[in-house]
Amino acid sequence: MAKVWVFAEVTPEGDVDPSALEILTKARSVGDAEAVALGPGATAAAPKLGEFGATKVYASDDEVFSDYVAQPAAHALHELIQQNSPDLVMFATNYDSRDIAARVSAKTGATLMSNVMDLSSVDRAQTAIFGGSTIVDVDLEGSPKLVLVRPKSFAAEASGGTAEVESVDVQIPDDLKKAKRVERHEEQASGPKLDQAPVVISGGRGLQEPSNFELLDQLAAALGNAAVGATRAVVDAGWVPYAFQVGQTGVTVKPGVYLAFGISGATQHIVGMKGAKKIIAVNKDEEAPIFQLADLGVVGDALKILPQLIDEVKSRKGS
Repeated sequence: MAKVWVFAEVTPEGDVDPSALEILTKARSVGDAEAVALGPGATAAAPKLGEFGATKVYASDDEVFSDYVAQPAAHALHELIQQNSPDLVMFATNYDSRDIAARVSAKTGATLMSNVMDLSSVDRAQTAIFGGSTIVDVDLEGSPKLVLVRPKSFAAEASGGTAEVESVDVQIPDDLKKAKRVERHEEQASGPKLDQAPVVISGGRGLQEPSNFELLDQLAAALGNAAVGATRAVVDAGWVPYAFQVGQTGVTVKPGVYLAFGISGATQHIVGMKGAKKIIAVNKDEEAPIFQLADLGVVGDALKILPQLIDEVKSRKGS
């Protein structure tokens, strides 16, 4: 059976990045799934990784992997690949994982495929082209095969298994300790993360100015358990931080309900939210492409509708 590795990002507390659990769920269906976790919390994360399908976890709690960016992890992973010869290595499309995957590709000479949406085997992957309008199958060649998986491509499902833990003992040369993290800042959030929220409320240029995003915050607070997103256009304009961006070059979301206010429906944005179970769109332009995708479309001014919607939600909740 093919040996499939999943590179799993972990926190010092032993929490596993949700994307790794999604990928493990798929990995165990195409081969013998194993995981690699590097940095403080790696050993503590092993039970969770085993629960989602990893039969073995290569783990190191060495702080060098959290103190220095990408190079130590890429070096260690390359050494492990040479020693164990996995057929396929899967990475989440996260900042650190993308950096590490690219460096491993350079070290191994193996081709790295990005934006993978599905796998039928270790030799064939699926992705979207032309802005997500066309799905294509891609033959994977070389050894090992390396892929970056698009978030939310698979649903994370526990298998109830356990994992053997193998300690990673790789010496990191000093010349690979270059880019050092000197400070960490964690943004305080009052609600769920954008990619995990059951309800996502997004705004586009139709909101006219940055201050009007406060209306989305008010609606999210009134609904509860909702997160606020945005289009690339308003992020590029500096209205909201990049972390809000939903789309091909931002966050992929698959909420139960997606509310789009003042969003025309550019392909780049659609790719990141079309997996929502229900899509509700409000736009003044009745010809806006977003209406072709929406389950419910309202032709109107988002800035007039939002205050009324907020009041209605509050009244129904008795607040």
